[in-house]
Amino acid sequence: MQIVLLEDVKSLGKKGEIVKVNEGYARNFILPKKLGVEATPKNLNDLKLKKANEEKVAAQQLAEARELGTKLEKASVTLSIKAGENGKAFGSVSGKEISKAVQDQLGLEIDKKKLVLPEPLKTFGTHEVPVKLHRDVTVKLAVKVVEA
Repeated sequence: MQIVLLEDVKSLGKKGEIVKVNEGYARNFILPKKLGVEATPKNLNDLKLKKANEEKVAAQQLAEARELGTKLEKASVTLSIKAGENGKAFGSVSGKEISKAVQDQLGLEIDKKKLVLPEPLKTFGTHEVPVKLHRDVTVKLAVKVVEA
């Protein structure tokens, strides 16, 4: 029996491959666990359509990420924190605060998890914060930290 794999199956094949397996193995293991479907002409056609649709969605997400990236590279965000003794920063600016500031000041929505911030910003001045919008799109956002 020929099966089109919907998931990677160890020692059998990768997703999308057409493999030949025993009928019992297919009926008792692969089909019930939805790891694959029978390789009929209808199923093959449905899988091709599904794959084409997934590629279209992925291309659209990439285009949206690039568009948002160009807007972010041109913009900057200003945040203020309190200053302690001798003009040192008292506190820090986290990714959550930067995300909220982008939404308030620029009207753009960015998830705080997309900000690549190894540690919170603790000094005054302008900082370049990488924003990973898509696996292929990473831009730098200018974050200006000023004294309150």
